[in-house]
Amino acid sequence: MELEVSTREVGDHTVIKLKGEVDIYTAPSLRETVVDAVEKGRYKIAVDLDEVDFLDSTGLGVLVGGLKRVKQHDGELGIICNQEKILRIFKITGLTKIFKMYKSTDELEGSEKKA
Repeated sequence: MELEVSTREVGDHTVIKLKGEVDIYTAPSLRETVVDAVEKGRYKIAVDLDEVDFLDSTGLGVLVGGLKRVKQHDGELGIICNQEKILRIFKITGLTKIFKMYKSTDELEGSEKKA
């Protein structure tokens, strides 16, 4: 299956929306999108996984690498997900402790209003 990648701005966050499977074959397109956003000076990124059917260790590695990349600029990389099967991967691996977790883009907008 292919991976569809799109980006949009929500407040001061760049939201990277993924649809499909994130695996060893498709993860490079996610990596390129994150690198491109950071090169453009976008250090607040949220990756929307609500329409992801499958996420493997390669995809997790790209997300962790993206987090390290934005942290070099005092940025953040959050995960938007309301799907239990995908959230379970983050819980099992302990990654819920290092990523900001959001249920929707509305929470991103809400966090901007509070700031």
